Amino acid sequence: MTRSRVDQYWLQFLETMPAASPRARKYDWVFHFGSKRSAAEIADLVLRGVKTATGSLKWEYDAKGKGIPKPGDRSVITDGRGHPVCIIEDMEITVVPYERLDERFAWDSGEGDRSLEGTRRGYWSYVVAESTRLKRRPTRKTPLVCEWFRVVYKEPLREGGGSRTHPAKATRRRPSLDGRGGSRPRRRSRSTKLRPR
Repeated sequence: MTRSRVDQYWLQFLETMPAASPRARKYDWVFHFGSKRSAAEIADLVLRGVKTATGSLKWEYDAKGKGIPKPGDRSVITDGRGHPVCIIEDMEITVVPYERLDERFAWDSGEGDRSLEGTRRGYWSYVVAESTRLKRRPTRKTPLVCEWFRVVYKEPLREGGGSRTHPAKATRRRPSLDGRGGSRPRRRSRSTKLRPR
C-alpha cells in the first residue's frame, strides 16, 4: 500500500526530530486555507510569516461532536490539491463572539488589507454561510475559534512522496478575505486519524 503524500510528509518531518522526541505522535489536522484555487497563495502567506492566525465557526465542531483545536496541535497544510506545503503548530486558541474579533486577530490573519473592518466583513460572510449550512441563526454573538500558530516544518516533500490522495474527509469552512470569490467559504479538512493523548 502506498502512503499518502500527507503521511509521507509527516514521516519526513519526524525524521528531523531529535531521537528523544516522542516520534509516534500523529498529526492532528490536515487542511488547506481558502478555496482550492487560492490555497497555494494563502499557504505562501503562512510560509512567509505574514499569516499567523486563522478562525473557524465553533458550531461546526459542536455539530460534529468534535473538540476544538488546542495549543500543541500540529496540522499539515496543503496547497488545495493534497500536496503538503508545511506543518504548523497551534500556539494559542481563543473562542470569541464574532463582534469581539479584534485588531490583533485581523493583522495576524494576514489577508487583504489586514484591517479590522476588512477582516470582520470577510468573517461575517463566512458566519452567515456556515450558520445557514448548519441551520443556525447567525448573530454578532456567533462563536468563532481563533487560532494563532507557527510554522514548525516547511521543507518540500521529497521525491517518491506517495500517492496524490488526500486522507482527510471532514471540512471546516473559512471566510474569503482576499477579494476573489467574495463570500466564498474557505475549507479546512480535519484529519481522519485519531488524536493522540
